[in-house]
Amino acid sequence: MAENGGPIQVTDGNFAEEIEKGQGLSIVDFWAAWCGPCRMVAPIIEQLSNEYSGRMKVAKLDVDANQQVATKYNIRSIPSILFFKDGKHVDTVVGAVAKGMLDRKIQEHLS
Repeated sequence: MAENGGPIQVTDGNFAEEIEKGQGLSIVDFWAAWCGPCRMVAPIIEQLSNEYSGRMKVAKLDVDANQQVATKYNIRSIPSILFFKDGKHVDTVVGAVAKGMLDRKIQEHLS
């Protein structure tokens, strides 16, 4: 987890170590600086990171700088929030969605 409880930054270089080899639930926000809906989701991702600190990992991946991982997971639209359980991709939410929807998905996969 990030020191401040915020999301960690993952890259092509550390994605396997941080997410694919991880235990428990991880969510990854695939985003880009130029993406308006990504900026709308960013504060929600920050909130989730703080609220679920210690219970799951929250990460962000800049798709412009890390195209290998974005290609591997077939990211076509951003923001895309991918859910990983014990390193396996189990769910995806595409677009700027309400915090409540992400909370429900998290609860579904945390149990």
